[in-house]
Order: sequence, then structure tokens, then C-alpha cells
Amino acid sequence: MTTREVEHEITISAPAGAVYRLLAEVTNWPRIFPPTIHVDRVEADGAEERIRIWATANGDAKNWTSRRTLDPEGLRITFRQEVPAAPVAAMGGTWILEPLGEGETRVRLLHDYSAIGDDPHDLLWIERAVDKNSLSELAALKKNVELAHAAEELTFSFTDTVHINGSAKDAFDFINEADRWAERLPHVAVVRLTEDTPGLQTLEMDTRAKDGSVHTTKSYRVVFPDHKIAYKQVTLPALMTLHTGEWTFVETDGVTAASSQHTVTLNTDNIEKILGPDATVADARAYVHSALSTNSTATLNHAKAYAEKKS
Repeated sequence: MTTREVEHEITISAPAGAVYRLLAEVTNWPRIFPPTIHVDRVEADGAEERIRIWATANGDAKNWTSRRTLDPEGLRITFRQEVPAAPVAAMGGTWILEPLGEGETRVRLLHDYSAIGDDPHDLLWIERAVDKNSLSELAALKKNVELAHAAEELTFSFTDTVHINGSAKDAFDFINEADRWAERLPHVAVVRLTEDTPGLQTLEMDTRAKDGSVHTTKSYRVVFPDHKIAYKQVTLPALMTLHTGEWTFVETDGVTAASSQHTVTLNTDNIEKILGPDATVADARAYVHSALSTNSTATLNHAKAYAEKKS
């Protein structure tokens, strides 16, 4: 079987330790790397860990489990996919961080891979996916590390919760069955939901804003039956550069706490255009928070009505 090796690199204006910490903390990856939809840390034992990653490759949503070895002193993280997603037969690599002084770091990202059956077409597909994702990840890593302090002000999270006298499964079903939202939710005009891989959904929908305008959004959703749906929005409104979130359902003694959590990074370039010349970051934050909270709370209340009717 043919094994290909490839290396990509970038120079970042930040200390190597800061870059390493960002790479080591995988649960933040959906906020940092455009292809990454969701990451779960499955196991952790000292320097060894297993992580499950859901991400896009050449526009297709995939998921796989990897083992990682963390070496903070050597500023290295090695990884190896346990069960790669077809057409990949094997995939692994190393993040190598090389200090170029106190405030600068060379980041090298190495990959080795092979294709099922050595198929030349599949090898080319993998090569393109690795190349595209590596360049995207390195550029995003550079941007996010260098703008870390500014992004702290521009990134915020919030959660809306409703309590339901009904089962978590019924409330979960309402959110999971997004293909029926156009008939169930007044603010949703059109829905296109696909689930080619069980538990990994692509959701496109047209939603109506308060002013009557219609906006098209696209998200990838990772489904954990009956208790959680994590998502990443990939077509974003003008005031956001990032939007990730989770729907969660916790049942206690017949009462379910159904929550919608959002994490947002504001797009400061568009604040004046959308909200006017005197608008501030705080105004944009309030506007985005209100818009998202209004829709998610409305959806939760419809899920509540659905679940309570079923119970």
C-alpha cells in the first residue's frame, strides 16, 4: 500500500507555548478551525488521549476517532486516526512547534496517509482534502492566536433553558426532526435536511426575521440520541464570523431541562453597515444575542408543547 507524506507550515507572531495550548485543547477546535464541526474527548490518560472529530473534507461531512500523544515540553502533538473515514485507509501526523524567538513560532503540520485499495482517484481526493484542510487550519490557527485577546471581547456565549413536563426523548425528537420545522415553527419558511451518515446532518433553512426578511443558513449537526445535538453554522449572517451551539436535554423525575447554548464571534467590519455609524460592539452583541435568543427560545417552547402533548 502506498503511503504519501506531506508537510505544511506557517509562521505565527505568538509564543510557542500559547500556540501549543490552543492546539492541545481540542474542545475549542470548532471555534478555531473552519472544517471542524464538533470534537469530543473520549478518553484521557496522562499524555495519551482519544478524541472523536466531526469535520468537513472537500465539502463532505466526515467523522473519525484519533489517538493523540501530547508532548508539552517538546512542543509536539502526534495523532493517528483509529478508524478513518472512507476512502482513507490510514491517516496520521504531527504538529511541531519551533520557537523563532520569544514572540514568534514556526508551526509545521505533517501528514502521512494511504487510500483504500491504493485507488489513484482516492489518493488524489485525500491529497486535496489534506492540502485544503491543512492550509485552512494553519491560517485559522495563525489568525486566532494572533487575535486571541481581541477575540475575547468579541466572542461570547449564552444559554436559554425551558422546563418541560415531559420526556427528554420527545423534546429531543422535536429538535432532531428539523426536516419538519417548516410546518412546526412559524419563523422557518423552508428546510432541507440530509443525513447521509447516521448522526451527522446537513441542515439548510430559510428563516424569517422580525422585519419579515428571509435569511438562508446552513449548519452541520452532530446528533447524540436523546440528550444532545451539537452544531456549527457555516453560512453566517453579516454580524458574525462564528456561530456554534448545542441543544441539550436533561430529564429529572419526569421534568426535562431543554437548553439552547450559543457561542458567537462578532464581525466588527459589518457593525456600521448593519446597525449604523454610531453602533458599538456592545450594540452588536445585544442585537445578535436578542436575535438568536428569540429564535431558540421560540423553538424550545414549541418543543415543550410537543413533548407535553405526547406525555
